[in-house]
Amino acid sequence: MRPRPASLLPFLVLALFTFDSSAWAQDAGQHVHPADTAPASSWHLMQDGVAFFTFNDQGGPRGGTEFGTQNWWMGMAQRPFAGGLLQFNLMLSLEPATLGSDGYREIFQVGETLNSQPLIDRQHPHEFLMQAAAVWRRPLSHGYALTLAAAPVGEPALGPVAFMHRSSAFENPTAPLGHHTFDSSHIAMGVVTAGVDRGPVQVEGSIFRGREPDEQRWDLVDFGALDSWSVRGWYRPSAAWTFQLSHGFLNEPEALEEGDVRRTTASATWVRNGSDSKTATTAAYGRNDKLDADYNAFLLESTHTFGSNVAYGRYEAVQVESGVLRFGSHVFRGETKAFHQHVSDSSGEIALVQALTLGGVRTFARPFGWDVGAGADVTFYNVPAILQPTHGEHPTSFHVFLRVRPPAPMGRMVDMIMTRPH
Repeated sequence: MRPRPASLLPFLVLALFTFDSSAWAQDAGQHVHPADTAPASSWHLMQDGVAFFTFNDQGGPRGGTEFGTQNWWMGMAQRPFAGGLLQFNLMLSLEPATLGSDGYREIFQVGETLNSQPLIDRQHPHEFLMQAAAVWRRPLSHGYALTLAAAPVGEPALGPVAFMHRSSAFENPTAPLGHHTFDSSHIAMGVVTAGVDRGPVQVEGSIFRGREPDEQRWDLVDFGALDSWSVRGWYRPSAAWTFQLSHGFLNEPEALEEGDVRRTTASATWVRNGSDSKTATTAAYGRNDKLDADYNAFLLESTHTFGSNVAYGRYEAVQVESGVLRFGSHVFRGETKAFHQHVSDSSGEIALVQALTLGGVRTFARPFGWDVGAGADVTFYNVPAILQPTHGEHPTSFHVFLRVRPPAPMGRMVDMIMTRPH
């Protein structure tokens, strides 16, 4: 087992920004937005965050055991401005220190680089600066509203709600295997977004830098041209249902993989709140159209909270490039997509991996508004034949973790996006 630092840094950064705050009234069923009823008052502050202190055991020949700490903190400051609502977002993570440059073990995961090589069977750590954004929303006539956002580091209008904010994945410490199909662009180095909404419908578009963040996790911004674009639509017919559809063009997102990517995602989220319970479920489909082939991913996840207990699950079916998982390098032979797709399908280059995760958490202490719980989960895999020599026929992985959240008087930041104030 390779030890990880059992750092107190996540506790310190969460404690540093703990403060009291108050909320604006909002009627979700009537689609009333805070900017439409914002009082003439001073700044309103809000925070949320989490630290998972995790023992991680990944199964199969490519697996192993380790201890690490996944974590993030987010703060918001809002006030009325120029007839609307001005909001500043700041999101930080200490994962470069608590996980290290290679992140945490997650078999079948692929994305980004380490030492100028593809990072495989591991989930990369987040950047120290995950988001720094300014968002302004102003009501217009006839029930319309305009939203403008700019961020040196931020989230373009592409994909479903990022996994760490989704209420259906809120207690799961692990990124989906389809992260780089669904929501990997939630950290983009340079974003400008504009959106218009009316009632339950919202349409937004972004221009942004398409390249994934580099290996220097502590630097603040990777400067470059805003060379990519995306459009996204939301439909929220009630407080319970949210539908999302998006499409984007990413200019050479992976440093070691040739070509641009066109990404399409669709998702549906259902949330039911009871007197002492809450259930949230998300179904999502994503597709990356790449230079060599097209890769699809499907996700179904759910979290049920009852009292101090949480049960969660996630099923994924993800098409992966088996060559990079087997050999550690991307191979592009220069053929047309149609030819390469035929070769891949017949040789097993594109492989379908399925994973089922079942887990639970129990909150056992709430001192001074903090939320402390213990949890565990287990993941089972259906491994395609092409990957069984490297990953095993029936690998099983599990996590055991301590989960700590800071006080959040205004509520947790669930199911939120950069352009929609909480």
